[in-house]
Amino acid sequence: MIVYGRRIVELVVKRHKELIKTIYLSKEIDKKFFHSLKLLNKPIIKLDSKKAQSLARGGNHQGYLLEIESLKQTSLKEVCQMEFVLVLCGVSDVGNIGSIFRTAYALGVSSIVICGVNNFKQEGAIRASAGAMFDMQFCVEKNALDVINVLKNSQFILFGTSINGEILDNIPRQEKIALFLGNEEVGLTNKVISKMDHVLTIPFKRDFDSLNVGIAGGILIDRINSWKN
Repeated sequence: MIVYGRRIVELVVKRHKELIKTIYLSKEIDKKFFHSLKLLNKPIIKLDSKKAQSLARGGNHQGYLLEIESLKQTSLKEVCQMEFVLVLCGVSDVGNIGSIFRTAYALGVSSIVICGVNNFKQEGAIRASAGAMFDMQFCVEKNALDVINVLKNSQFILFGTSINGEILDNIPRQEKIALFLGNEEVGLTNKVISKMDHVLTIPFKRDFDSLNVGIAGGILIDRINSWKN
């Protein structure tokens, strides 16, 4: 797959060089960084702007592109050994997924499980996450209800989200937690909600009842961290 942009390329070169297959450049770059690229012993191909734009599918590549290996997924069995898991149920917008990866990584979530998304594109999420996805364990599963059963059997307490939910402060502390976030338009399905141990809400100070799923997830992750500690 192709990733691009100076920040992403520099991150991969610095921390994940084992993923690199081919380096593409469409502009003159800093000599020191170019020397570090040569030391990788990977093919370096100079492209004209038209070919680079085609490779980046119209994205802002800034003259830096890499072909890299697909990221390896964590198994659901491994996820079950963790303490704080985020489950995305039908979250489809790549910008939201990337934002959630970025926040989850920064705030210490153990792993992300992506459910109900057909043909998940890693490269878009990598860019939207500003590269955080490289260091965040994740897996992709087809059916959220199957994930629920596996997590319950592994002694996770399951938290759903809804405008009509309860406040986290009123719930006894737990060790292993899975937070479920729903689709951008409809949230979690009734079937998923019915399987939750608790359904959380975010109290609003004003008469307003809608938050972007990435923002809502970040608020709840932070509150769960404070609640656990």
